[in-house]
Amino acid sequence: MSLVSAYNEWDPIEEIIVGSALHAAMPNEDKGFKTIQKTTHDLFDSIRPGAFHQKIIDETEDDIQAFVDELKKLAIQVRRPDPIKFKDKFKTLDWEAEHYFCYCPRDILLTIGDMIIETPNVFRSRYFETFAYKDILLDYMRSGSKWISAPKPRLLNEIYNDSDPNQSALMNLEPVFDAANVLRAGQDIFYLVSDSGNELGFQWLQNILGKQYRVHPCRNLYSSMHIDSTLCLLKPGLALVNPSRVTDDNLPPLLRNWDKLIAPEMVEYTYSDAGSFSTKWLGMNLLMLAPTVAVVDKFQLPLIKLLEKNGIDVIPLILRHGRTLGGGFHCITLDVKRKGKLENYF
Repeated sequence: MSLVSAYNEWDPIEEIIVGSALHAAMPNEDKGFKTIQKTTHDLFDSIRPGAFHQKIIDETEDDIQAFVDELKKLAIQVRRPDPIKFKDKFKTLDWEAEHYFCYCPRDILLTIGDMIIETPNVFRSRYFETFAYKDILLDYMRSGSKWISAPKPRLLNEIYNDSDPNQSALMNLEPVFDAANVLRAGQDIFYLVSDSGNELGFQWLQNILGKQYRVHPCRNLYSSMHIDSTLCLLKPGLALVNPSRVTDDNLPPLLRNWDKLIAPEMVEYTYSDAGSFSTKWLGMNLLMLAPTVAVVDKFQLPLIKLLEKNGIDVIPLILRHGRTLGGGFHCITLDVKRKGKLENYF
């Protein structure tokens, strides 16, 4: 029986992958990083290239272990990557780059039904990141899961728009997108067209998934990176929305009949002066363990109260350096198996 089975963002989790901060380092040269820096205004603070301070790594690993311990208390199977330590730059036929990290499996791997898909990530520094998950992927394949890898993009200079900051950072020359551009709601899949996912990426995903799924491109919703600090699908009929980005006009039409919780202002805090790689809205980057249980940043008390008022119990935890490393509880996980089946929620 396939170990991969995930059709939405809220059914009870049975198995999950949790990333690692070990060997994380900010790349010195990455054309994608530099291009997106020019087109966004709430990401990419001035983080110096090179390995993150060991204190940041150690404290993050402690926070992740506390998170893993909570998951195991709920009888959730947890898998971890084998982080790669690159000694030098790696090369393709066209360019060379430095490795970034294995902290956010949500960006590079996508589970839909019994498929696990290696997505064509937009950053050169993450080109070989899925190697850290190869043993896990092999286990899933042996269990009957469909293991698919998108065509490896060449990521030539021409795919990055560094001439017009008013346009997307990605040109439409080949399929490129991060898995974190995607939200699942049964037969309907929401795909954010943005600086981390282009139109050809949307088309490739729809072609691969076929008629069983309907992939909806979300245009003019949020122009920068990833959808999971803009929209959170909490359970059928209920979504959490970012009021600074989502309006009645740009909300995906299918979601306009759902009840919407308006995310309160995020509580900002810092545990280091290393800088921020993420918007303050990372605070709403929560993980639904079940339709009535969420893991939420413990400092986001207004958000916690809002969720509890609407029937969702909260497990308050912390990732002290989440904004520096660029990932909250949704980012650093990949829900591999959830109870439930494919349904039509619309």
